[in-house]
Amino acid sequence: MSRIAQRFQQLRESGRTALIPFVTAGDPVPTITVPLMHAMVAAGADLVELGVPFSDPMADGPVIQRATERALAQGVSLTDVLEMVRQFREQDSTTPVVLMGYLNPIEVMGYAAFAQQAQSAGVDGALIVDLPPEEGHDLIALMKAQGLDLVYLLAPTSTESRIKRIGDVASGFVYYVSVKGVTGAGHLNTDAVAAKVAAIKSVIPLPVGVGFGIKDAETAAQLARTADAVIVGSAIVSQMERLAATPQQIPATIADFLAKLRTAIDAVDRSTMPHAESPR
Repeated sequence: MSRIAQRFQQLRESGRTALIPFVTAGDPVPTITVPLMHAMVAAGADLVELGVPFSDPMADGPVIQRATERALAQGVSLTDVLEMVRQFREQDSTTPVVLMGYLNPIEVMGYAAFAQQAQSAGVDGALIVDLPPEEGHDLIALMKAQGLDLVYLLAPTSTESRIKRIGDVASGFVYYVSVKGVTGAGHLNTDAVAAKVAAIKSVIPLPVGVGFGIKDAETAAQLARTADAVIVGSAIVSQMERLAATPQQIPATIADFLAKLRTAIDAVDRSTMPHAESPR
């Protein structure tokens, strides 16, 4: 059982919803990423989603695009991101880490090299935005051979047949994009999200995380009534942007924000909610 599956099993047994923060590796300076990862875990993060900087982040809104630009300006590469995970693992051997990014940096490194080096560094899975399952056979096989989970996105427009197709290849959890648009978009309809999450769970026997458009503790708590994980990105990265000139303040500031989300999420009664089956 993967580290991700173990974590979700523990959460399910304790009746808790996962809190998954996203940050872009190397933003605003490379030296802050690993201390920030530890601070987020200490504040209640159950998994960490680490963005791999890429020059054309098509799924991301302006907040995360600017974070990527700051990281790229520091020269942060996929190799650097894997080294950050390796350093994180020196003190934390249990918190799952999922890379979120795009296919191009992996193609440059080479599929086999990426899968092997990611596993060696302590990565648990990857969400590769522009890798549809129909076109990813080689990389999917190599990642699965290394025990790495493949996390896939589902959208409000995903049909039942598409959900089934994703369910055939996904592992760890699936990531439901709660709004139509890029990261940081607004207009979150929690009732519509609840209905779609229920539909996904009826087809895919994996935990369902919900992200995009989650800006505060109140929204996180609303989604925690339905989702197995609440994923928060732009709300964190925007605070980091404001502190880019004083990066030493970032870990404590983000930890304080996550602690508020953690408290709100844990106050939700999930005892009557349906859960996914045991993860693969």
